[in-house]
Amino acid sequence: MEHIYDDECIFCKIIKGEIKSAIVKENEYCIAFNDVSPKAKTHILIVPKTHVKDIMYLDDFYMCKVLETIKEIASELGLDEKGFRVINNCGKEAGQSVFHVHFHLLSGSIKF
Repeated sequence: MEHIYDDECIFCKIIKGEIKSAIVKENEYCIAFNDVSPKAKTHILIVPKTHVKDIMYLDDFYMCKVLETIKEIASELGLDEKGFRVINNCGKEAGQSVFHVHFHLLSGSIKF
């Protein structure tokens, strides 16, 4: 599958390996890495490997792949037993600061 990239997007640069990141999981469709400014003991960003502005533009195929990846990470880290939260900010007024759709997987004491 061919992915679309935005050369100005920090997440696209991470996907392409131009910026180093602490990668937790990677597959054909998604990359997951530790947030550089964690708000919980576990704070992982799950990002589709194609540039999409926000969840309103994310097609069903990628949405399914993102959710599958989140479930896999949660199971691998034992969060399925402990509990976790998944957050998506859609748009500036919701707190989205990087306009490449992404999901936050958080567990442990959360600091907002």
